[in-house]
This record gives sequence, structure tokens and C-alpha cells, in this order.
Amino acid sequence: MPAQCLPLCRGGGEKLRYLLLCSLVGCYLGDLEVLGIHKLDIYRSCNIGIFTKANDSVVLVPSGLADTKTEQLASFLNAKAVSASVGGSRLLGPLIAMNNKAILVSKLADDYEIDALGKETGLRVERLESRFTSVGNMISANDHGAVISSAFSRETAALISEILGVPVRQLSIARYIQAGSMVAASNSGAIVHPAGTEWEIEQVGEILKVDVEACTVNNGVPYISSGIILNSKAAVVGSLTSGPELMILSRALKL
Repeated sequence: MPAQCLPLCRGGGEKLRYLLLCSLVGCYLGDLEVLGIHKLDIYRSCNIGIFTKANDSVVLVPSGLADTKTEQLASFLNAKAVSASVGGSRLLGPLIAMNNKAILVSKLADDYEIDALGKETGLRVERLESRFTSVGNMISANDHGAVISSAFSRETAALISEILGVPVRQLSIARYIQAGSMVAASNSGAIVHPAGTEWEIEQVGEILKVDVEACTVNNGVPYISSGIILNSKAAVVGSLTSGPELMILSRALKL
């Protein structure tokens, strides 16, 4: 069994048997793509979640990204591609949190960038005034709820709930306060850092109202949001994502 899967086996016999099966067939699936899950690198990096963000209608891509990559992302996710930047940066993943109702951007965003995002997506776009500038690393949301960092104040938590139009729950995942980096979610399912506890997984599932599984991406990377872009229809992962990881992602995200 691949070493990166070992932490996932603590969930009990059923999970162990499932992962053993994954390990047996993984060598055959390693270079293939599961239906609904596609492999792609951006800027020659498998950490594709750092550069992009998506919901069911749009996929935000860095301004200047090659047309071929932009078209592939739009096709894979069946969503409209929108070029964007935040504070002049192409690192959209850490700087944006979104669902199908609204977009939260880092306080680093310029007014013209917020205006452009609102015009192109048709969504409410708001700057989150917080000492934490990487709002995407701190918030993971779908249309049912949001898991947000335990480090936010009550006032900021209430503001996030109002803007995204969903209830929020403040959590640390696997002892990390960066809930957005540790949880990736759509309206179909969610995945969390493999060291997330059973209680934490239950809490994530309860607020997001989807099934949740522990997983890794890019052949053992536990910071899952760094290596995946997803919506309710499909997911795109970094090219190093292994066969066993694809199988777990397919089951967790209902793809």
C-alpha cells in the first residue's frame, strides 16, 4: 500500500479493506482519469488549487493564463472561465472564497478587480476586512454552509455568513486553523485533511450537508485545497494525484 494512504486506514476495517483494494488496482489507474475527475497542471505546477477557484457556473483563472489551459478548465468543469486577479496576484485560491451565491476576496483586492469580478460573474463580490488576508485558506463553503477558521472573531464570522448566505461553523482541522486549506467542498461532497478527527469530519458534514471523507492529493499531499479545483459537476486535480487518491475522490465527491 502506498505510504501516503496509511494515515487513512485508522477509520476501521471497512476503510482498510477499501484502501487495500485501491492499492491493488491503483497501479492500473495511476495514469488514467476517473470519469468526472481530470488531471491538469498550471504553470508546470501540480498545485492547481493555488491558482484557481470555481463554483458551478464559473471558474476563475489567473489573468494571462494560456488560452489552452483556460479552455481545458472551462471544459472539464463545464463552467464559464473568468480571468481575474486579486491585489495584482495570480494566486486566486488562497485569496478567494466562494459558493454559488457570492464571492469573498482578500482585503488586498483593488476596487477595479472587485468590480470586474462582479460584472463577469453576476455575483455579489465583497472584500473581507480581516487581519487574515488569505481568505481562501481560511474558508471552505458550498451552498449549504461554510467551514471557517476558528481564528476569526464572532463579528467576522457573522459577516462571512451574511455575505455567503449560509450558516457557518468555526473549526480547526487536524490542529490547523486554515480550514479552507484543509477542506475542499462542493454541493455533492467534501474531502478533508487525512489527520482530521472523526469529530471534525462529522462537524464538516453536518454544516455542509454532504458526505465527507479524508483524502490526499498529488500522491500524498494532505493540504488538499492546494491540489484540486471542484464544483458539483467535476473536479480537476494535479497531475501527481495517484490512482488510489482518484478512487477516493470519486467516491467522496460523487463523480
